[in-house]
Amino acid sequence: MYRERPAGFAGAVLWTSATTAGAAPTRVLPDGCLDLLWSSRSGLTVAGPDRTAHLSGGGPAERWVGLRLPPGTGPAVLGVPAVELRDRRVPLPELWGDRGVARLAERAEAAPAEVLTEIAARRLRAAGGPDPIGVRVAAALAAGASVTATAAEAGLDPRALHRRCRHLFGYGPKTLARILRMRRALALARAGTPLAEVAARCGYADQAHLTRDVRDLAGVPPTALLPR
Repeated sequence: MYRERPAGFAGAVLWTSATTAGAAPTRVLPDGCLDLLWSSRSGLTVAGPDRTAHLSGGGPAERWVGLRLPPGTGPAVLGVPAVELRDRRVPLPELWGDRGVARLAERAEAAPAEVLTEIAARRLRAAGGPDPIGVRVAAALAAGASVTATAAEAGLDPRALHRRCRHLFGYGPKTLARILRMRRALALARAGTPLAEVAARCGYADQAHLTRDVRDLAGVPPTALLPR
């Protein structure tokens, strides 16, 4: 069971999930975001930005509450560059220390959603808000702008854009653009657009190119990710 809703501050998403023992793993697609997590088994954890799909679950029964931070916001909340967390799941005490997390962990046992939202909003305010470059870059690439056009719009040269993207998103702008294009394509396909048309509208060379790209990032072809 999976549910999500807006929470805390602009662009943040609070989600909950519960798995039963032995259930098939869930395929979590990359999205350029970092998540602050609470698990009934492992407590407070951070999920870094993935380059390929992450398989979650498949073990004992577990309850999850997560706060998905908007693209580019994670480093301001967590205090570390996104690239240091790429493709990783890290216990929160490793980032903030045992003493800094102990009381949060205690409170999270009773009210995980409230604790995750409160601490993220507080730390984001203390950091002066998200880096505005991150918001602009993510929006431009999500809309299909080229990396060159995105750099120009952000007032950065390509090398500076690459550095900022690694800090904010965990990978360079080309990888981020590829991930966001896949998500845009899947949204169209799930709304009923034929895959050949999806490929054309999203800038793939053809449907075969779309299929290869989705398989590389998600581990399965697009048809496996559509409603049956």
